[in-house]
Amino acid sequence: MWYHKPVINEELLQSLPNLKIVANSGVGIDHLDLKLLSSYGVKLANTPFAVSTDTADMGMALMLASSRRLVEGYQMAVSPDTEYFPADWLGDELSGATLGIVGMGTIGYKVAERAKAFEMKILYHNRNQRNKEEESAVGAIYCKKIDDLLQQSDFVLLSVNLTPQTHKLIGKRELELMKPTATLINISRGLVVDQDALVEALQNKVIKAAALDVTYPEPLPRDHPLLKLKNVIITPHIGSATKKTRRLMMENMIESIQAGLTGLPIPNEVL
Repeated sequence: MWYHKPVINEELLQSLPNLKIVANSGVGIDHLDLKLLSSYGVKLANTPFAVSTDTADMGMALMLASSRRLVEGYQMAVSPDTEYFPADWLGDELSGATLGIVGMGTIGYKVAERAKAFEMKILYHNRNQRNKEEESAVGAIYCKKIDDLLQQSDFVLLSVNLTPQTHKLIGKRELELMKPTATLINISRGLVVDQDALVEALQNKVIKAAALDVTYPEPLPRDHPLLKLKNVIITPHIGSATKKTRRLMMENMIESIQAGLTGLPIPNEVL
């Protein structure tokens, strides 16, 4: 499967009685019915490790672009109406700021490694606490309650899988817990955030800004209010979009398919 195609539904499964395995590009499997696949005896594999480095890089890129207002700055620099650069046009520093990572899996941890180099204070919220050695390596502090992370963070970065538990994890209540000077960064899935609540929070300065590599739907309707806000950066779901990683993803999928057809253990099998 590439870009969620073909759609794996019951009709397709019934038409493919010899199907043994579905190999999905990327880490997200929220578009798949795992119970349905299992009922037909079909195994599933994804490519979680192939995408982690590039997606973590994307998280840092969005954080930097938003904090230093790069998109606004570019528009000012190239505008035919610009006669001078205002001295009071300022961004925010990453160094010394507090980053709250929601979802400290492979991608979230790699973001923490990068943020440490920027001398950021790192908080994280996860289903399970990382071991002390892993925490110490990046200087991360565990927040058992997401509320504690939201209240303390200057930047909140979302790096969770989309599940029933994380669907609209960040809504009106959570946004109001964040600092009015805080920025929300989403590199997971659009539906992890209540977009209507986010629009309202950005318009009313409940939070300062948002940087989103994911939305729902993708792309957004051209008249969507998120597209009109200056304190928002949106990119077209390109977290893993480098030549090297896309090739590695395809190689991982082929390895899983070959293993599934020969009865060998399947790399990156989703259980």
